[in-house]
Amino acid sequence: MDIPKRGSRDYTKIASMKMIDMVFKFAILLSFGLLVSANADVYTVIMEGEPVITYRGGVGGFAATASESGEKIDVTSETVKSYSVHLEKQHDALLEALFEAGTYKKLYSYHYLINGFAIHTSPEQAEALRWVPRVKYVEKDMKMKRLTTHTPKFLGLTTAVWPNDGGYNRAGEDIVIGFVDSGIYPEHPSFSTRHSAPYGPVPGYRGKCEIDPVTKWDYCNGKIVGAQHFAAAAIAAGQFNPAIDFASPLDGDGHGSHTASIAAGNNGIPVKLYGHEFGKASGMAPRARIAVYKALYRNFGGFVTDVVAAIEQAVKDGVDILSLSVGPNSPPTTTRTTFLNPFDATLLSAVKAGVFVAQAAGNGGPFPKTLVSYSPWIASVAAAVDDRRYKNYLTLGNGKILPGLGLSPASHGNRSFNLVAARDVVLDSSVLKYSPSDCQTPDVLNKNMVEGSILLCGYSFNFIVGSASVKKVSETAKSLGAAGFVLAVESVTPGTKFDPVPVGIPGIVITDVSKTMELIDYYNSSTKRDWVGRATHFRATGAIGDGLRAVLYMSAPQVALFSSRGPDVKDFSMQDADVLKPDILAPGSLIWAAWSPNGTDDPNYTGEGFAMVSGTSMAAPHIAGIAALIKQKHPRWSPAAIKSALMTSASTLDKVGRPLLAQQYSGTEMLKIVKATPFDYGSGAVNPRAALDPGLILDAGYEDYVRFLCSTPGIDHHEISNYTKVTCNASSRQHPADLNSPSIAIAHLHGIQTFTRTLTNVAETETYVITSRMSPEVALEVNPPAMTLLPGASRKIYVTLTVRSVTGRYSFGEILMKGSRGHKSNE
Repeated sequence: MDIPKRGSRDYTKIASMKMIDMVFKFAILLSFGLLVSANADVYTVIMEGEPVITYRGGVGGFAATASESGEKIDVTSETVKSYSVHLEKQHDALLEALFEAGTYKKLYSYHYLINGFAIHTSPEQAEALRWVPRVKYVEKDMKMKRLTTHTPKFLGLTTAVWPNDGGYNRAGEDIVIGFVDSGIYPEHPSFSTRHSAPYGPVPGYRGKCEIDPVTKWDYCNGKIVGAQHFAAAAIAAGQFNPAIDFASPLDGDGHGSHTASIAAGNNGIPVKLYGHEFGKASGMAPRARIAVYKALYRNFGGFVTDVVAAIEQAVKDGVDILSLSVGPNSPPTTTRTTFLNPFDATLLSAVKAGVFVAQAAGNGGPFPKTLVSYSPWIASVAAAVDDRRYKNYLTLGNGKILPGLGLSPASHGNRSFNLVAARDVVLDSSVLKYSPSDCQTPDVLNKNMVEGSILLCGYSFNFIVGSASVKKVSETAKSLGAAGFVLAVESVTPGTKFDPVPVGIPGIVITDVSKTMELIDYYNSSTKRDWVGRATHFRATGAIGDGLRAVLYMSAPQVALFSSRGPDVKDFSMQDADVLKPDILAPGSLIWAAWSPNGTDDPNYTGEGFAMVSGTSMAAPHIAGIAALIKQKHPRWSPAAIKSALMTSASTLDKVGRPLLAQQYSGTEMLKIVKATPFDYGSGAVNPRAALDPGLILDAGYEDYVRFLCSTPGIDHHEISNYTKVTCNASSRQHPADLNSPSIAIAHLHGIQTFTRTLTNVAETETYVITSRMSPEVALEVNPPAMTLLPGASRKIYVTLTVRSVTGRYSFGEILMKGSRGHKSNE
């Protein structure tokens, strides 16, 4: 089996236990600078009054605009437009009343996410604004705030976790994380030891380091403690090409270096591309050691045989944590259950050996039953969009502003330039077979006609399959002397994902087809042609905005559109399993991290040292790194205990205390935002600080997982015996939902059923009061209603579910255990 690189009944599911829900609150300031002069600066001014996104009424004549249901706000509605105009008029009236015309320039009015504006003015006038009663604050513009890797700060590691355990230079000390991936680029500063305290040997780790046959590199340096590659199956299949796949641990793809640095990369590494610093990168556990087990390759992914060999070697070598951004293409067909394919069965053994496993849930979202991580002994990780987003815009000569994506500088001097379409400057019509509108090479375009103008290119299918890239468009435009480029999407396949790409010249991708049509109409109406249709005068103009600044959103985290969804399945026929998947949510969208210069996984980052990539592949190493911090603090905890701590402490609220939302498709394949469920996020968004002190855990071991297998309907007990060497007996045939995990999932609930959970206190003596809530279709009762646990003591609780009405769909609920010392647990 090939493995990609990444990754009349009542249905009832009880969501995961969670402890210590934390709400992350950040003060947000957006500063945008467009004009700079000797005696003026750019300032951001925040006004009183609610923006569109949070306005719930109260201003005479203007109805509420905030969405109560979590649905995407319709910005084209008259309600939203009228309130937006109202706010903008307030901004203009204030400025006109205070200052003389010509002494300032308003650059933007903010009214959707924040209420305020950006102004280019003198320091004296900015100071005058500070004293206006309706102005909340004024702040001078500055270079973009250091946000990369932004996720350590977003997750609270920099302020609430690392300082409590010796700082970042102790975070993950002597914990070994194994990466079964595409290798590593050992010379990257994220893995260097040049500026760190010396690394000693790791007790209990027995891995080896291959010597590169070509470069003669020794991949180990103290930070990297093991590096091996596995390609026997790939070679046998005729897929392995040593010229590009490298018969060594060298990363020929970029993916492996990226995931390793997310989990355990050094702290404070500057992320620089095209002369701009996007921030400083850090792993979740920057002092943890890295062990590389290369089994994935750039063109074909990998094979189960090689991956299983890599996992086995990693466990043998003594890794503490396994990070797996890899999974099967589909549920296995050779076994009757997903839980006993060779990959999952190998991981069951890894867990038996005390290794915690974090696996990417898959990138098949937002559709149900798209998970590629199935088993309860694995921590299956869904991907979240964090609070940082990048936006850009194109201002046309007719005054229209078209939104788009592009991590680029603004047009020179913030001026407008003529727009020149690639199809109108082709050197020879015979080259049309080379798709010159893709702008992938300058050789087919007339430099004299392009120079000094903005080159207008077309987004074709070649970009989707990877044979064309935004990076190449940028290089073409630069080679031709263009003032920038616009890449316009004229048609789009449902599910196509657009991420902002850093470029060295002004550039933007217009992803909204309707906006592209506006651009084309404007261009065609402004361009003069001769009698045969050749362009003779280019009079359409445009200016590209500054796309280098990140915008911080309050509604975060959100479940990413691509993140695979539950319910979990137990076989190839896609029957629902009595297991909650995914398990947990972690950042996985637009993640800056290390890249290999040889990397081809994303053509936009070929030759670069860093890349901003999205996928559950990026979410899994976040959990692996946080698990390393837990393992460091609680070295005797089992993999199940670590998984329990992560799940029971996760939050189902975003950073402003609202229920988590998920990106989803509307009926017209447009993106919309909906209320998320446990099939989107599992137990919730990871909360590292709470996970280090969960109060209670739900532990389980190998025998518990075997009993789970024996109790799962439809599994051939001979298969169980083949993999586990355990014979199922009558005493092991309980209900699968009796597995002592931090969630209860029941695919087919009939009548009344009672399940048990055993809770263990890992803190001081504490008394817990137990409450619950459940959808009305099912009655939920938990006993006892309260309990006191001494340190290390365990106690059973009994969860009884009763069908009240048959709905044919899943119902969700939770059990809250609130401790006298402040711990909280939800199931």
